[in-house]
Amino acid sequence: MTATVVSRKSVAVVAAAAAVGLALAGCSNAEEPSDVKGTTPTVVTGDKGAPGGAEQGGHGEEHAGEQATAKIIDVQRREIGTAVFTKAEKGVKVVVTVKEGLEPGFHGMHIHANGVCDPSGAEPFSSAGGHLQVGGRTEHPSSGDLVSIYIGENGGGTTTTSSEAVTLEQIKGKALVIHAGADNFGNIPDRYSADGRPGPDKRSLDTGDAGGRAACGVISAG
Repeated sequence: MTATVVSRKSVAVVAAAAAVGLALAGCSNAEEPSDVKGTTPTVVTGDKGAPGGAEQGGHGEEHAGEQATAKIIDVQRREIGTAVFTKAEKGVKVVVTVKEGLEPGFHGMHIHANGVCDPSGAEPFSSAGGHLQVGGRTEHPSSGDLVSIYIGENGGGTTTTSSEAVTLEQIKGKALVIHAGADNFGNIPDRYSADGRPGPDKRSLDTGDAGGRAACGVISAG
């Protein structure tokens, strides 16, 4: 009788071990369990290489491979940096890197309507036109407005930002313009007036008072 009891316990232990083995087998194929708190049972999130810890298959915040890029040139036509635009769930993610060549401080940065970066003429890069507006929009801030980029003492800097005002398709063939000065972001001093009334004039609305155009890059499919 005692031997029979021991045998049944052994069978139970073997069965439990087999169940654990099957559960562990479900996490094979190079998949990594998530360390997200509060997930019970363990959640499998795929390879470590998936951007942002998202599942593979294009369900993350960014869509791999859906990019546009711009080579940024200064008024001497020297390539001084790059911009990468990546499709996101809403709008685009923007990474702008300037290696050298700009004055230290903040510089206004916008997407302009024309994909032409010609530094010649009295106003360099005026060929890029005004700030991009999409879908018939006329209000300010414009669709193409971005944050400023900060340039260090070495003449370079990097800014990462995002915009929900445009899509990746809407900015392809347009231009990224970096201005000589900082953007006012709509903070209009009282001294401004338009048509005899207090308020921003057209130039202030169109440029953000960021001054001339110091650098430009045509946005093309990446």
